[in-house]
Amino acid sequence: MEQIAPGLWHWATIHPRIEKPVHSYYLQPERVAIDVLIPGEGLEWFEAHGPPAHALLTNRHHDRDAWHLHEAYGTRVHCIRAGLHELAGRGPVEVFDWGDELPGGIVAHEVGAICADETALHIPAHDALAVADGVVRWPGVEGLTFVPDHLMDDPPATKAGLIAAYTRLLDELDFDILLMAHGAPVVGGAKQALLEFVER
Repeated sequence: MEQIAPGLWHWATIHPRIEKPVHSYYLQPERVAIDVLIPGEGLEWFEAHGPPAHALLTNRHHDRDAWHLHEAYGTRVHCIRAGLHELAGRGPVEVFDWGDELPGGIVAHEVGAICADETALHIPAHDALAVADGVVRWPGVEGLTFVPDHLMDDPPATKAGLIAAYTRLLDELDFDILLMAHGAPVVGGAKQALLEFVER
């Protein structure tokens, strides 16, 4: 567990299905978890730091351990409307739309392109932006990048759509920290890092 900014925690955990590390975040003052997989420290860590009241998903694939938190603490799981079809039967979900303000003063923004429900979460209280699968950061690779082409239906069109979406978000939003579901967060200079990614 790493506190990357006051009240903002990050950790990486091996995903049981893909068998690779994925990244999760906890906004402690707001009691909001993002793309959460329970850390190696277990539920005891959450009990010591205030159980999460909310679990937000940046896309439908990132429900991860949200349902375990719901069972343990009554954590409310939130997903964008466009991704609800895949979560049917897993547990109760609170629906949001792009433009909605979520718990913690977080605002949902459309990304799309790589999947219909790809969402960015702007977190003004922590000067941060959380993203799903549209941009990643791999160990040993300098800077931000795309997921491999074989994970895209139409790589040229998908990349063009993602670049357009992130260009729009760069114009609209201010942030200094980038929280990624796949890759370590960029802490400081994140807006510039994302700008370099779209220009490259």
